[in-house]
Amino acid sequence: MHITNRIRYSFGLLLLLLALAGSLQAQVLPLEQKNTLNGNWQVYDAGSTNLVPYATNLHGGYSAVHQWVTMAPAKPFVIEFTAPKDLCLFLNNQLIFTADSTSTYTFDLATWHNRVKPVNGRYLLSVWHPSQHPNVASFRNRVQTERADNETMQGSFSVRLREYVNQNAFIIFMLLIGLLYGGLKTTFPSDFQAVFGAQSFWRTRSLEEGILAKPLSTWSSVLFIVAFSMSMALLIAAIHTNVQHVRIFNRLFPVSEADITTKILFYTLLIFAVVLLKYFFLKVMGFIFGLEEIVQVQFSEFLRSLLFLGLFLPVVMLLYLSLNHVAPDTVLTVSSMAVLLLLVITVIRVFVTVNRQTSVINLHLFSYLCATEVIPLTIMLKFIVFNF
Repeated sequence: MHITNRIRYSFGLLLLLLALAGSLQAQVLPLEQKNTLNGNWQVYDAGSTNLVPYATNLHGGYSAVHQWVTMAPAKPFVIEFTAPKDLCLFLNNQLIFTADSTSTYTFDLATWHNRVKPVNGRYLLSVWHPSQHPNVASFRNRVQTERADNETMQGSFSVRLREYVNQNAFIIFMLLIGLLYGGLKTTFPSDFQAVFGAQSFWRTRSLEEGILAKPLSTWSSVLFIVAFSMSMALLIAAIHTNVQHVRIFNRLFPVSEADITTKILFYTLLIFAVVLLKYFFLKVMGFIFGLEEIVQVQFSEFLRSLLFLGLFLPVVMLLYLSLNHVAPDTVLTVSSMAVLLLLVITVIRVFVTVNRQTSVINLHLFSYLCATEVIPLTIMLKFIVFNF
């Protein structure tokens, strides 16, 4: 009898442990919530004001399809898809991508997590094409298919999917910059030597020679500024494309990341305008501070330093094109430091050159240089280098 009770007690204890184990197993939560696409595509039906489930047979002629997605913070949401030219992606009706050609693309939706406000904790992903029905069957998660792709591609030729960043635009602009510098050296050899000669760069007297004596007064000086503006614009566009975002540009022109050409042209015009406006800004500030006599020397040194140091920017751009896929973080750091050093060294040389003519220890002159050099430098570094 005693043995029977012990067996019953042990059996009951075993059942209790199994029940607890089952309840604990049912309460186990997934360790990682992954961002993922699903097959619940929807369309706007003409007879309804709400989204209705998408059906291939019924909605094959629709040019836009939609899907509600959720995004887990700090998690990648990389999707891949086949897109014809001009296919657009929208997130909560905000344009985030445009296909510049027919190809297979990858895109990380998580980069827009903090830039687009969710609606009830969700985001509406919209796929639209102006003239044809989107191929929604090609949309899939890169995370879900990466292992399967690796297994199927073993022993065969691997297909490299094209990223949505248009590297061809960078290469074309690099060639254009090389032709522009080559044309300037051939057409204006004396001016080219005055700007890019190593000896003239260290001599203060060279500011009174060539195009530096009367900046902005000849076509050659304007073309030199255009070449510098395009070189710096190319590097800035590469930096901002690498981090997927530039705040000031998207506020002015909300274009997709694929439209690299528009960014480069915009930055070129912006930098060119800044250099030209710098001269008029110095004229006004020199009149206010009563220091008109140093404006010419200050701007000439500013222009000479920018043009000379800008000659090395295409070299940094070549480094970006060569190693960005291998070590993107390192290349991003080097590119950002190149822009930082160009601006900082230019300001330091302006201080040194002006100090040779009039002592910078003078509080009045020091305040003038801070207003015309240091404060603009801080603003440019904020928007160009430290805006991400």
